[in-house]
Parts: sequence; structure tokens; C-alpha cells
Amino acid sequence: MPSRLFALCLAAIVLIGPLSVHLFLPAIPAVKAEFALTDAMAQLTFTIGILAMSLSTLVYGTLADRYGRRPVLMSGLVLFLVGSAIAATTVSLPMLMLGRIVQCVGAGCGTTLVRTIARDAYGQAQLAKAIAYLTMFYTLGPMISPLMGGFLIDLYGWRAAFVFAMVLGAVITAGAWWMVHETHTGARRKLDGVGILRSYIEPFRNARFAAYVAQSGFSSGVFFALTAAVAVIMKEQLGRSSAEYGMYFLAFPFGFLTGNIISSRIGGRVGIERMVLAGSTMLMVAVILQSSLLLAGVITPLTLFGPGFLITMAQGIALPSAQSAAIALVPSSVGTAAGLGVFTQMFLGALTAQIYGMVATTSVVPLVVVMMTTSALVLVCGLVPTWLSSRSR
Repeated sequence: MPSRLFALCLAAIVLIGPLSVHLFLPAIPAVKAEFALTDAMAQLTFTIGILAMSLSTLVYGTLADRYGRRPVLMSGLVLFLVGSAIAATTVSLPMLMLGRIVQCVGAGCGTTLVRTIARDAYGQAQLAKAIAYLTMFYTLGPMISPLMGGFLIDLYGWRAAFVFAMVLGAVITAGAWWMVHETHTGARRKLDGVGILRSYIEPFRNARFAAYVAQSGFSSGVFFALTAAVAVIMKEQLGRSSAEYGMYFLAFPFGFLTGNIISSRIGGRVGIERMVLAGSTMLMVAVILQSSLLLAGVITPLTLFGPGFLITMAQGIALPSAQSAAIALVPSSVGTAAGLGVFTQMFLGALTAQIYGMVATTSVVPLVVVMMTTSALVLVCGLVPTWLSSRSR
């Protein structure tokens, strides 16, 4: 059984993702003002990072299966530090975009390889529980990042958020260097281009795999669209500070943490399919509640973040079960399967957020339409595994 320090180091590495995603959220209004950007371009400074991270997860998964977990992990952590340094010293929008891309490409190593390393170290039987606990620790990132980012931005400007990411990232990188050993003991296969492409396509022929990763992706899309919208609404419509936004943002990770606690406690007894369906249903109900309030003209921090708590709680209930089930369906290429799962989650999340940025107006109607449509897709994907099981009986 791996040591507690090893487990703690894995938990710390998962913070890299939130540092590259959530830390930047309170900076979006300031970046928009400094570079005189449109809503769509301001949103692109956020989603370009998520898109870069999603694409990188495909590469990390395959490289980790070929060359081992540790060297690939350390390379990604170094890229995260380089990208954070570029963004912290930027003087132009293209340089900021470059820094965001490099930072998030590096961050992709944590979101993919921590799950892969956990599968190697703890085995499939304990994977859902391990992912649930790792995801619980992941919620510290969204708790720390917007709050610290908000205070730093109000005091020193938005570049300070990247300095904070660089410092904390350096500490995590040092810990990974000393504590994370190589866990990949299987045969290292040499794949050609056709073999790599086949390894990406093959899992999606399994309807259950496709449903599980799509459920995670569309639920992330609901979350990313909401977080991008409330950052602007809080600042421009409600006149709240970045620090206050960071305080209210705590409702999201607390909701996610609550859902993960529920998942870790009852997931093994209830079953994967029921957990995914329960989370999908709860998310749809929460979106309907929030949309009704917003369309009625009740736009306050409570109506933005209260239902948001329920949305992220629903994510926390479904996500560990969906991720562990997807990985279990491709036992021959765990790294690639984990990479595909994270890619789909991040890509669909970024795509949804960017679609919202393109249609966003001062009205809440575009937000409601995007969230309602995406939550309906979440529920459909959550129903597919249960429907397939009922057919096979």
C-alpha cells in the first residue's frame, strides 16, 4: 500500500488544474478592461487555456503508457511553471495567450496522470474511492484560487495571480520530484501514428465509455458557462469586487466537496450507474431552479451561487463514478483511457463556455439557454448506461 506522503503528493498535484483554471476567473474583467476586449475575446483568454489542457491530456495519456508516468509528469509540471512565468510578465494580449496555453498544457499532466498513477498504485477495486478522495482534495484548488486571486488582483493587479500560481506550482513540483515514484510496470509498447489514432478511437466504440465521458464533459460545460457568466455579472452588473466574487465562489467547491463526500461514502453500495444518474438528475433540477429565478429577474449573488452549489454537488456525486467506470472499460490502456476522459471533460466544458461567450449579452437569456441545453445532454448521457443495462437483462 502506498505511503501517506505519496497519497498527499498526488493530492497536491491535482491542485495544478485549478491553479490554471479557477485562479484566472476573477482576472477576466480586469483583462477585458486593460486590453479593451469584447465579451467573446475576454472569454477566449479563459477557454483557450481549457482547450489547450484538454488536447494535452490526450498526449500525456499515450506518452505515460509508452515512457512511464514519472518523466511525463515532471515534464508537464515544468511547462506549468514556464507558462505561469510568461503570463506573469506579459505586456500584450498575444503574450498572455501564449502564457495561458503553455501553463494549461503543463497543467494537463496533473488532471490525467494523477488518475493513472492512482490506478497503478491502488488497483481497480479501490480506484473509485481513491478518485473520490483525490477529487475532494481537488476542491481545495477552487476554494483557494478564486479567493486568493481576487485579493491579489484587487491589491496588485491581475498579473499577481500568475505569480501566485508559479510559487505554489514550484512547491508542488519539488514535492513530486521527491515523492512520486514510477508506477507503470507493464510492457511499454511502441505505437506508430495509426496505432495511436486507433487507441484514441477504439474506446468510443463502447457506448458506455462514450456516455460516461460525455456526461462528465457536459456537466463541466454547465459549470464553466456559469462561472464565466457570474464573474462578469458580479463585476459589471452588481458592482462587486474581485475579492467578494472569490468569497461567493466558495459555494461551488463546497458543493463539489459535499457531492464527493456522498460519493465516497455510498458509491460502493449504490452502484456506479445509479450514482451517475442521480448526479445527472440533480444537476438538471438545479439548472431549472436557477433559470426560473434568473428569468424572473431575481439576479443576486444568492440566485447565482445558491443553485450553483447544487450544480457542483451534483457533479461531485456523479464524477468519481463516471471517471472510474470509463477507465475500467479500457484496462489495456489505462493512461490513454484517463486522457480521453479528461480530454472530453475539458473540451466539452471549454466549448460550452466559449459558445456562451459568443452569444452573451447583458441579458441572462443566453446563459439560461446554454445551461438548459447542456444540462439536458447531461441527463441523456446519465441515462444511457442504465438503459443499456436494462436491455442486456
